Amino acid sequence: MLDFTVNPSACTRCGQCVIDCPPRIIAMDGGYPAIAEEKEALCYRCQHCLAICPTEAISILGVKPGDVTPLQGNYPRPRQMETLIKGRRSVRRYREENLEPELIKHLLEVAWHAPTGVNARQVRFTVVDDREKMVALRGEVMAGLGRLAREEKLTEGFERFADFVRLWEDKGIDTIFRGAPHLLVASTPEKVPTPLLDCMIALAYFELFAQSHGVGTVWCGLAKWALNDLLPEFRARLGIPEDHIFGYAMMFGKPAVDYVRTVQHEPAIIHRFEG
Repeated sequence: MLDFTVNPSACTRCGQCVIDCPPRIIAMDGGYPAIAEEKEALCYRCQHCLAICPTEAISILGVKPGDVTPLQGNYPRPRQMETLIKGRRSVRRYREENLEPELIKHLLEVAWHAPTGVNARQVRFTVVDDREKMVALRGEVMAGLGRLAREEKLTEGFERFADFVRLWEDKGIDTIFRGAPHLLVASTPEKVPTPLLDCMIALAYFELFAQSHGVGTVWCGLAKWALNDLLPEFRARLGIPEDHIFGYAMMFGKPAVDYVRTVQHEPAIIHRFEG
């Protein structure tokens, strides 16, 4: 049930919701927008109709205009977004403390608004939200990797994990998890149209929003390979469903390092189609 409703006293019959509807299922009925019952199953549930209505006349899926944030005057300025993007750093040093649970929940809720293929919205966030749990998980993973290294069972191409184990066992250097208090894994069902891309986009949104809150992040391919490829039993240990693609892993927490300026990379590699 879409619960698509129109407030006739507010609707100006501008037709913007009709024009902007991706599956084209909204039509003017009796002078006002409506969705025929037989077309409801075609809805993308994108809420474009709610977002585009200039007079707050449309509600859908139980969401009313008053429940959401107006865009006018609430976007960051372009210079602020540029600074956030250019100033984003991969943080590999973290404080030994938890983030506030409310902040973690807020970061995940906002990041879940990231776009997905055909609006599938099936990205699943698996999060380690407590440092003590992270310490225990890291110990188990390192022990598992150590066993593989000693038994010479590391998969071809992953032999360097033996060096990571030695650094951990001999010097307490955590090359894989970087001592971060929190871990985030994005996964999606294999059957969705773009499973891997959905995960990567969601994590990118999470990273930028997290860093705007002063939370450090690092994309962690080493953790992904350890948890998914070398020690696949940890998929179940983390509660990742069997039919899900393990998109990627990200470490995050309060940084133990302060970066004070952006950097400047070489010019973008751009190819212009000449037609």
